[in-house]
Amino acid sequence: MTPVKHSDFLVIGSGIAGLSFALKAAEIGSVTIVTKKEHKESNTNYAQGGIAAVWDSTDSYEQHVQDTLTAGAGLCDEEAVRTMVKEGPDRVRELIDWGVRFSKDGANDYALSREGGHSQSRILYYKDITGWEIERALVEATQNHPNITLLENHMAVDLITEHHTRHIADVDDLHCFGAYVLKISTGEVIPYGASNTMLCSGGAARAYLHSTNPDIATGDGIAMGYRAGAILANLEFVQFHPTLFYNPGNSSFLISEAVRGYGGKLLTGSGDRFMPKYDERAELAPRDIVARAIDTEMKKSGDSYVLLDITHKDAEDLKSRFPNIYQHCLEYKYDLTKEPIPVVPAAHYVCGGIDVDLNARTNINGLYTIGEVACTGVHGANRLASNSLLEAVVFSDRAIRWIASNRDEWVTVPRGDIPEWDDRGTKNAEEWVLISHDRQELQELMWDYVGIIRSNVRLKRAFRRVLVINEEVEDFYRRTKVTSELLELRNLAAVSYLMIRSALEREESRGLHYTTDYPETKEAEKHDTVIQRHARPWQTAK
Repeated sequence: MTPVKHSDFLVIGSGIAGLSFALKAAEIGSVTIVTKKEHKESNTNYAQGGIAAVWDSTDSYEQHVQDTLTAGAGLCDEEAVRTMVKEGPDRVRELIDWGVRFSKDGANDYALSREGGHSQSRILYYKDITGWEIERALVEATQNHPNITLLENHMAVDLITEHHTRHIADVDDLHCFGAYVLKISTGEVIPYGASNTMLCSGGAARAYLHSTNPDIATGDGIAMGYRAGAILANLEFVQFHPTLFYNPGNSSFLISEAVRGYGGKLLTGSGDRFMPKYDERAELAPRDIVARAIDTEMKKSGDSYVLLDITHKDAEDLKSRFPNIYQHCLEYKYDLTKEPIPVVPAAHYVCGGIDVDLNARTNINGLYTIGEVACTGVHGANRLASNSLLEAVVFSDRAIRWIASNRDEWVTVPRGDIPEWDDRGTKNAEEWVLISHDRQELQELMWDYVGIIRSNVRLKRAFRRVLVINEEVEDFYRRTKVTSELLELRNLAAVSYLMIRSALEREESRGLHYTTDYPETKEAEKHDTVIQRHARPWQTAK
């Protein structure tokens, strides 16, 4: 029998949310971090633009709050927004104390950039690789902490609750006792128990064919939370970043929002600037408006991309401000200092997730979520640029402060009642060559039918097919030894189902959800779209 491994804190994910939480949790208990690739592979690492915070005397909390509420199209939780904005500057100072370097304007002052939807320059950044720099500092800090154990190339399979220990189909008072974890190198599944489980495994934009996210962004945390009985909210709101470098047949990369904040202009293939006719803020409008405008212009012209032009800026200044983007473009024969570059929208960020309170608590006792897995209410129907890193550090801090002050709420892990992983009767993946095709089909399905502009016909067609794929994958999962590839497919299928079901529930257009059947925003629809698993996981939407 495989013994249950135990720690005070089990952290699933190693981006800014997980690592910042782990550093603080390690001061009061033992911490195990599970990450399915290397610790540096995360959405945080890919974040180019920066972290938004009220930093300059010309800015104010109220301005940042109002910018966030405006971008969120009426669905933000205002208390959560105000909490994030007010506590944000202290959390940024904490990152600096941990060794994060931000670019400076002169000897002492930090440089501040402006991005779409912001009324002020308030984005702290490090060149055009802010996420990489934050990840570097946090990884170094966690590696040197004696209370932190880092398990790379391990993947959480499912959360452990009463469904495992008592074989109860549905209970109102669930507890999370940890998770079953796959050791990828050996195929062994090991139960890891914990008094507090923090789910922060990142986003799900890899459900789409074209995405700015790393391959690991397969919605694992959202899918695991759903299967365990967590309440989910607002998964129809998927943000498409307006400017992915158009590079068919090759790996692509994000062109930061900061390029437009620096003065970049969007042009049609024939060279006409088009954003001013869609919004008075032009290229600095929120991402949903810019992405829809690009999509509309591409459909009108039949072009496969639009152009982003920053050639009117000083060449040396551009190379200094965006060295990574400049070099990437140069590799593919584009010099952004001399010519416009081709860009297209791509799936970027999931604004919804597992519903939490201001202390990152879910409806399952002992389970907390932060980062892109969580729905804090901060982003509403559309995330304001560079608020995601801020949200992660603010709510990870609030979570650990609540946990430290409420030790009586720590879950007691029933070690003797947690069954070991049972894969008797299963066999290796003889049919994998057939099932693996479902991943490509899912991504094409989501891109074609659940994209920037939606309709009931498209959504219902996608929903019918995604139900079949989920049943196929679940049947295969029950009969087969688990692998990381199978787990990712299972999670992608679940998240795709949840996104489509949520989109069908919202009979209006709001923020990132735009449907031709309901093009207007309706006051009656100004509420969260809530989903919770009951006895049957794949239920019919209306």
